[in-house]
Amino acid sequence: MKSICVAGTGYVGLTTGTCLADLGNRVYCVDVDAEKIERLNQGILPIYEPGLQELVQRNRRAERLLFTTDYREALAEAQFVFVAVNTPSGANGEADLRYVKACARSIAESMVRPIIIINKSTVPIGTGDWVANVVSQHLRQPIPFAVVSNPEFLREGSAVHDFLQPDRVVLGSSDQEAAAQVAQLYLPLRCPILITDLRTAEMIKYASNAFLATRISFINEIASICESLGADVKQVALGMGYDKRIGHAFLDAGLGWGGSCFPKDVRALAHMASIHGCHPQLLKAVMDINQDQRRRVVQRLRGALGTLYQKVVGVLGLSFKPNTDDMRDAPSLEVIHLLQTEGAIVKAYDPVAGPVAEKMLVDVELCASAYDTARGADALVIATEWNEFKHLDMGQIKQVMRQPVLVDGRNIYEPSLMRELGFTYIGIGRP
Repeated sequence: MKSICVAGTGYVGLTTGTCLADLGNRVYCVDVDAEKIERLNQGILPIYEPGLQELVQRNRRAERLLFTTDYREALAEAQFVFVAVNTPSGANGEADLRYVKACARSIAESMVRPIIIINKSTVPIGTGDWVANVVSQHLRQPIPFAVVSNPEFLREGSAVHDFLQPDRVVLGSSDQEAAAQVAQLYLPLRCPILITDLRTAEMIKYASNAFLATRISFINEIASICESLGADVKQVALGMGYDKRIGHAFLDAGLGWGGSCFPKDVRALAHMASIHGCHPQLLKAVMDINQDQRRRVVQRLRGALGTLYQKVVGVLGLSFKPNTDDMRDAPSLEVIHLLQTEGAIVKAYDPVAGPVAEKMLVDVELCASAYDTARGADALVIATEWNEFKHLDMGQIKQVMRQPVLVDGRNIYEPSLMRELGFTYIGIGRP
């Protein structure tokens, strides 16, 4: 059994700490948010993530998983400390490292024994060296430590599965012995472990997310061309995906990407490239296309209704993807903003993200079901592909709407069937 500290109890920190505890380690999760820690000690999670609640409960009962606001308590016996704090976007798209710096300083001031500091947060290339400098400056006594980069590749909605059954584990360090010790933590997962230098490991994370975002923006560009030429992007993507060099993943046309990772990571990589003399034209195009997708949906809705002023528009799905309540950079937010700017009356429903939406949305009627959202609406917009929406009684939905205009922002319905039911159907890249 290893003694581990995880700093930060968001998606990455809480999932990482819980899964490491489930592998048989003793894990302290530390966070400066006292209210969050108090709720976690009561068994109340700050996020919705399938399967995580059960794992937290099991490992708390086994006393392998503990929560505290005290770095000294969390680090008293720790051999490893994972930094999993937030790195939001700054004013120019750069990663804001204020929380990483505060965490590194707290670690330095609380260390009482040699320790390996593991950067789990997505951080700019060179942050590993910077963290080592911050820690060195704030150590109260000379204690040996090493820094390892261990980028996370967790998808919200399947984070537990992704941690326990990873495609790979990436470790970067100038201290190969430290990297090897961290690798031991992951041996039970029986996955490929790639050990590199610090900066290469940090870049692997950014390059991976930027590539996935590029795939989505690419298929959305193809969708726009399909609309003009009368082709069906779903069939185009299906035909492309059978090519083993391409594959089917991340080729779903829709409202684009959002969430806590892709937007800020693509912006941060473009910013890093720009300030170091590179010209990230592709990354800029990827971001522009993503922005255009939300605008195109509203434009097509305006075309179908003539005007959006005083029209009632229902939005189904608020989280940026299914199986999470995360609304950070969700496409729904911009769609709703654009609708309200044109004078539309917006109703909305999400199976999970309602409590989050109450804090984020203004002048939006949050409904208890998809059917309530459709009642009296002039149009419906599918913004998130929750499974629940795939099994709605669309005949009943049509009956309660004032005008049967359906904007399928995730292409979850069959166009011909929706038209047979009497809908004015608008898909993404579909004839």
